[in-house]
Amino acid sequence: MIEQSAIIKALGVRPDFDAAHEIEKRVAFLKTYLVDSRQTAYVLGISGGVDSLAAGLLAQRAVRELREDGRAASFIAVRLPYGVQADEHDASDAVAAIRPDRIMTVDIKPAADSLMAAVLAGGTDPVLRHHFILGNVKARQRMVAQYAIAGTASGLVIGTDHAAEALMGFYTKFGDGAADVLPLAGLNKRRVRAVAAALGAPDHLVWKVPTADLESDAPLRPDEDVYGVTYDQIDDFLEGRSIEPAAAERILSAYRSNAHKRALPVPAG
Repeated sequence: MIEQSAIIKALGVRPDFDAAHEIEKRVAFLKTYLVDSRQTAYVLGISGGVDSLAAGLLAQRAVRELREDGRAASFIAVRLPYGVQADEHDASDAVAAIRPDRIMTVDIKPAADSLMAAVLAGGTDPVLRHHFILGNVKARQRMVAQYAIAGTASGLVIGTDHAAEALMGFYTKFGDGAADVLPLAGLNKRRVRAVAAALGAPDHLVWKVPTADLESDAPLRPDEDVYGVTYDQIDDFLEGRSIEPAAAERILSAYRSNAHKRALPVPAG
């Protein structure tokens, strides 16, 4: 399929994969970028899912190696619950596995609720897609918090976007889709899991059912329920394999309709 091959190329998914090589390459990237940017810290929100866990483990290794070379470098793991997080135990386990240099917690609920209330007071329909819109507000408030922390620490914000999410457009524009560096770019979900496992992540987090947990009326809703396809189908698509026609069409439809998310702001003229 010509379009499938073009998408694989556009998202940077390589035909070959070796977890140890990917770890070495991505740690080196994080080290080089931090030094070249003349910054001294990486900042990342830890959700309890495998994506932020894998990115956090890569970042912690990178800053540790920089310190061994005599450079100032640290990793700040940020907990960003909306009130009380339903899977807080997984987030705590992820932080324990990463062992970051510094841990911060910012409850985004007051800011998110206040902004949503102001939007509703401005005349927005209080029913129309309320939980969906609030979910995007949560994601953007989390990124605001991370950039505020990075600003106090001469830091850069790490994003957790990878090829499977980029393919499906499963992130909030200028929310979790905003970041300075994307160390998981070009990896599909099973390869993210493999990187996390190779870095020593606990099995129960590596194989945890993925959920964005943004919509308050559907807590911990699995990503695959939203997609209408499985991660195995998405990953097979990204590895150039043939999948069921209905699943392929669902994936292609998502990729086409979310093109605006992958684009930089478009200038007039």
